[in-house]
Amino acid sequence: MAGPSDKARFYLEQSATELNELERKKIFTRDEIRSIAKKRSDFEHIINARGSHPSDYMRYIEFEKNIDALRQKRVKRLGIRHKGTGQRSIYFLYNRATKKFSGDLTLWLHFIDFARRDKAYRRLGDIFTSVVRLHPTKPELWTLAANYFMDTQADITNARSYMQRGLRFCKNSEDIWLDYAKLETIYVGKIAGRRKILGLDVDRTKKQQTDDEDTDMIALPDVTAEDINPSLKQDDGVDEVALQNLASAPVLTGAIPEAIFDAAMKQFQNRPKIVEKFFDMFAEFDQLACIPRILQHVLDYLQQTHPKAVENAICSFHMQLFNQYPGSPEFPGVLGDAFDIVSAAIDSYPSEGTRLAEVAVRQLLTIQRSTADIDPALQKAIRSTLRKYMKALGGVDGDKVASLARSLVQEGKGDDARALLSLSIKAWSTNEELSELRSTLET
Repeated sequence: MAGPSDKARFYLEQSATELNELERKKIFTRDEIRSIAKKRSDFEHIINARGSHPSDYMRYIEFEKNIDALRQKRVKRLGIRHKGTGQRSIYFLYNRATKKFSGDLTLWLHFIDFARRDKAYRRLGDIFTSVVRLHPTKPELWTLAANYFMDTQADITNARSYMQRGLRFCKNSEDIWLDYAKLETIYVGKIAGRRKILGLDVDRTKKQQTDDEDTDMIALPDVTAEDINPSLKQDDGVDEVALQNLASAPVLTGAIPEAIFDAAMKQFQNRPKIVEKFFDMFAEFDQLACIPRILQHVLDYLQQTHPKAVENAICSFHMQLFNQYPGSPEFPGVLGDAFDIVSAAIDSYPSEGTRLAEVAVRQLLTIQRSTADIDPALQKAIRSTLRKYMKALGGVDGDKVASLARSLVQEGKGDDARALLSLSIKAWSTNEELSELRSTLET
């Protein structure tokens, strides 16, 4: 068996021709070539010796990335043609690293990120195939692969395949069920968006003036919790007839996300906290026409299975305010009814008071962003209600308010965090964390 030095020499000899070419074309000087060769020799001896670590490979790969970036800049400046083997060398190192340390997920994630930035789509398919085969019980890998095919390739068939296979191995993971439902909801949004761009969202009566359209209907299978597999594959060449016919297909009515939700409930035995997570996820897609029906389906399910759960009150509160415009004449009454639900829930579940107060504060901060053009009396009532629930959330020291402000910043809701902090400083002026957060956001 070859020793570490023999292996190092073997790999170094493979790069000798390229180094000579770089020197001949005066892309690098002789001294620079010597320095590169010595550095590569050091790295090769390290990674081929016993006791090497994934970090050794990462340092080597980073060195090769820097060399290739410098080569590209000099080639451009000198105006010469030189393709080089930099990218191939980096891929080769990643392959060696993941083969030796196949259990290191960080290495695999760096490899995926590099190939994605390089737009090496064929390589990425092979990488995802390898990594999920080695780590089938890691739900984040299945989700990563599915999102890649959906976002980059617009390939819902492959994305769906990864999620369904992932569910076989990770059926007890809440995240993969939620991610799958989210993927299918995003797909509904993409199809609906394309229909809108093409002007296909017209009145149904106009579309049904002739019977010819019915003959071209795409026959999608009935969607159940056990068989989530519609045959549509979207790419850049989706034709208008197909998009027209999708108006009444399960993919646009939200039947697929609903089926995933129903299947998840069987898996998790109707846990109300998971139901709430599904509700919150679906509510993020407030522009989709099918979302109110999906949300109502989730809420009805929760009311039937856990009518006395606090999550029932939380989801009912959000449903009451879903897609309600603060400037409409009906809004004050709707808002009052919604907060009656929260108040009754706090009385019924005293131990959940903090959680319910946070739900109310988050909702009020969202509403407050939209109150610039509404009645001043309603604005005043909203601010007063916000202070009330802030005090219920913050208690004596205000630490819960600081924690919520940090969460809002992490979620990208900086305006809500600033509004929360400006109101909280007066109530908890001695809380140093609140002051520091406010100073950070103001700079």
